[in-house]
Amino acid sequence: MREGDVLHVHSIDRLARNLKDLQTIIENLTRKGVTVKFYKEHLTFEAANTSPMQTLMLQMLGAFAEFERTLIKKRQREGIEAAKAQGKKLGAPAKLTAEQAAEIKARVEQGDDKSKLAKEYGISRPTLYKLIAA
Repeated sequence: MREGDVLHVHSIDRLARNLKDLQTIIENLTRKGVTVKFYKEHLTFEAANTSPMQTLMLQMLGAFAEFERTLIKKRQREGIEAAKAQGKKLGAPAKLTAEQAAEIKARVEQGDDKSKLAKEYGISRPTLYKLIAA
């Protein structure tokens, strides 16, 4: 961004995930002459017009956003652990069976076109290359 630009942000938590990063970003942008507007919080930061009250509000709201994010991550970890303890399988199901993987490897060794194989089996080329490397 350049001097005179305006950065429009819906909410503080959309710009940064922790208070330290948020303050650094705001300071760097305003130092360059960029105006930062937060719509949800009704805050505007400009290099020439920053009040101590706005800075306090930014720090308080940024701290709450960081706290909330930490709680969400903690709950997520707890939920994953609980699901694993119940024997639930997490993640996407495997795209290929062991037999299909062996068949693909054999066909690659025979010189079959990798792009055609990926399309035939409904997998991406990066997935095919990971399979070959394994």
